[in-house]
Amino acid sequence: MKARVVKLLKGGALICLAGSGYALFCILTGWGLPCLFHQFTGLYCPGCGVSRMCLSLLRLDFAAAFHNNGAVLVLAPLIAVVVVSVLTRYICTGDARPKRWESAVLYAAIALLLLFGLLRNLPACSFLAPL
Repeated sequence: MKARVVKLLKGGALICLAGSGYALFCILTGWGLPCLFHQFTGLYCPGCGVSRMCLSLLRLDFAAAFHNNGAVLVLAPLIAVVVVSVLTRYICTGDARPKRWESAVLYAAIALLLLFGLLRNLPACSFLAPL
């Protein structure tokens, strides 16, 4: 069990370090990674605006965060519950396979994100486009 905790802490620290480094780079330079899907098609993908959403959250500007990518912002706590559930089970038992309800939640989140990606490109839903 201890080895699994150490493994997860190392991975989590690496993810936090990479995210912090990217956020610092964006803040200092004003540059971010462009969305290749948007560059090639002119359409917004379900993930367009996530970097700006995260930077808005760092400034505690929840309105801007929601405007940049409301779907990811709303679904993030639900996905976090599933991730914590799977990681807790992994730490305790070594089994990281998601249960049925966890898989159902993740599939529903994917479906909602795809629907969001479709809607945000329709003229009637242009308010869903990122800032």
